[in-house]
Amino acid sequence: MTPAEEEGQKRAVWEENMKKIKLHNGENGLGKHGFTMEMNAFGDMSGEELRKMMIDIPIPTVKKGKSVQKRQSANLPKFINWKKRGYVTPVRRQGRCNSCWAMSVTGAIEGQMFRKTGQLIPLSVQNLVDCSRPQGNRGCDFGYRYRALQYVKENGGLESEATYPYEEKEGSCRYNPENSTASIRGIRFVPNNEDALMNAVATIGPISVAIDARHESFLFYKRGIYYEPNCNSSALSHGMLLVGYGFLGRESDGRKYWLVKNSIGIEWGNRGYMKLAKDQGNHCGIATYALYPRV
Repeated sequence: MTPAEEEGQKRAVWEENMKKIKLHNGENGLGKHGFTMEMNAFGDMSGEELRKMMIDIPIPTVKKGKSVQKRQSANLPKFINWKKRGYVTPVRRQGRCNSCWAMSVTGAIEGQMFRKTGQLIPLSVQNLVDCSRPQGNRGCDFGYRYRALQYVKENGGLESEATYPYEEKEGSCRYNPENSTASIRGIRFVPNNEDALMNAVATIGPISVAIDARHESFLFYKRGIYYEPNCNSSALSHGMLLVGYGFLGRESDGRKYWLVKNSIGIEWGNRGYMKLAKDQGNHCGIATYALYPRV
């Protein structure tokens, strides 16, 4: 294919995606769908290319870590936003590397380290991409969030972004114990229901989650509460960081949401964040495989 033909093909895909976005927003936007879409950097990518950016995240049939089930508290706060409380580092961009699993895990460790030390230090995603292969991860191809946490626990620590910066590609492991910035004592799984997830995020801090993100509506999401009728709660494809929850309007309206941090830049969504439908039957699988580190 010549450069001109490729350019023409990309233009046609962009125009087709633009039509879908306008149709979605034109159907009374927030009124009918609850959220709006917007053209972004993914606009000239076909549906097939978009899906290749996502990875199937296997859900272990036997979870090796400990599961925590705290007694459900009737007096949990109605709103939680750990970003406003200083637990969350700036939104990152994974780029050409499928490192969402590593970004999700570093976010969960960053929050727990802040809780323990009062210091918010961006941790090295690259350290996980390069070094957690012995645990069964595959760098920029795919990774297991549990195995990434296992690596940090067994390795004795993780470097910071400052000493081991992100490169959007995998390389040889260059971990230096002298630069270790965070360590963990254990891994906890959240029981796979939304009540337990709400309890966990309210009482513990940011939680590592994964959802089914293989939909154009997800990639062009802009604002509002995301609800995708074709979401599959057991087909997880994208690791993210759950940083809070709340509701829009009056509580009785039922417009509840999870507040989730993504890893594809601040141009996506609401400056890199999404409100995802809460208490709608584990929408997109947000409660299917949630976990966090103990530090």
